[in-house]
Amino acid sequence: MPTDTSPGALPVRAPLAPVPGEAVLDVVIPVFNEETDLGPCVRRLHEHLTRTFPYPFRITIADNASTDRTPEVAAALVASVAGVRSTRLEQKGRGRALRTVWGDSDAPVLAYMDVDLSTDLNALLPLVAPLISGHSDLAIGTRLARSSRVVRGAKREFISRAYNLLLRSSLSARFSDAQCGFKAIRREVATRLLPLVEDSGWFFDTELLVLAERAGLRIHEVPVDWVDDPDSTVHIARTAAEDLKGVWRVGRALAVGALPLDRLARPFGDDPRGLARQLLGFCVVGVLSTLLYLLLYSAARTAAGPQLANAAALLLSAIANTAANRRLTFGVRGRVRAVRHQAQGLVVFAIGLALTSGSLAALGAASTEPGHSTELAVLVTANLAATVLRFLLFRAWVFPERRATPAKEDPR
Repeated sequence: MPTDTSPGALPVRAPLAPVPGEAVLDVVIPVFNEETDLGPCVRRLHEHLTRTFPYPFRITIADNASTDRTPEVAAALVASVAGVRSTRLEQKGRGRALRTVWGDSDAPVLAYMDVDLSTDLNALLPLVAPLISGHSDLAIGTRLARSSRVVRGAKREFISRAYNLLLRSSLSARFSDAQCGFKAIRREVATRLLPLVEDSGWFFDTELLVLAERAGLRIHEVPVDWVDDPDSTVHIARTAAEDLKGVWRVGRALAVGALPLDRLARPFGDDPRGLARQLLGFCVVGVLSTLLYLLLYSAARTAAGPQLANAAALLLSAIANTAANRRLTFGVRGRVRAVRHQAQGLVVFAIGLALTSGSLAALGAASTEPGHSTELAVLVTANLAATVLRFLLFRAWVFPERRATPAKEDPR
């Protein structure tokens, strides 16, 4: 799998501050041998954006190694229509085109749509508005919402719904329509996310969305009106086979934690350290860990002395606590630094063990045969103190805030 070359967490999501004269939106149109449809598509899209979009925009034609007159048509559009540019790629692949153009664009919001304009353009502003306002990280058009109006054959309808059902069952995807050719993304998200996306063809969309969702990024869905293009050149059988391979590859990478998705985590709300979310998550994990500890201690106490039972219960619950806090409280995913985090967690465990063992020793000195309920009460109190210390150590030492660093260029 590709390696992310831009370490550091994403900044707090915030509204964009448009710069006068600079494009806020860059709409990419990937094309292959579309000499007939390209001109009407670009002119219609340009007219619509001029009339409805309140900020400067750009339209970029991404020519995927066309062999007909598409390059000449694109050049004529660049010369005659303001705000249109063209990029030529010598290899086919929608994903390759989007990765190239989005990676080179300076617009803060990046979008794409199919050249056939099957999607009603009235959905374009609702698509990008949540990205401009800072509400969402990505936005997709969905043809599967109840309020969407779709005109297409039964075969394509079945394939689309079956594919999305496959994604839900195999990759636990929650977005509703992976392959609608109508999507947008904030540039700072694309900079971090694109190096992790391996596919360069039709599966690119799915992989992008699955990784974004697993990283906890916010995906906004817009119901669209969509009319199928009967002249579409997509080879359904070949595309389906490639998609199945992609599902297997991504599922395997996620299962073994091979992707550094923690680098895509957003801070909570307007708090740059996400303190409110961290406190809530830590408290929930702490309650569950305490219950686990008490169950383990009670089970071990019947066969061992209080010190040994305490040490065993605390060790097992500490390992589970570190793993849960790593994922749920501090948003760290993947295997990167996992061993180091557990080692640091064991140091924190040793401090907790000293507190709880010291409490048991003090109880033993004060009473020759303390009752089981008294032991539990003392241990709960000691664990509360250890919990507060654990949170401070986790936050400041084990999972400290990583400063964002300038993104390096994707070597591809």
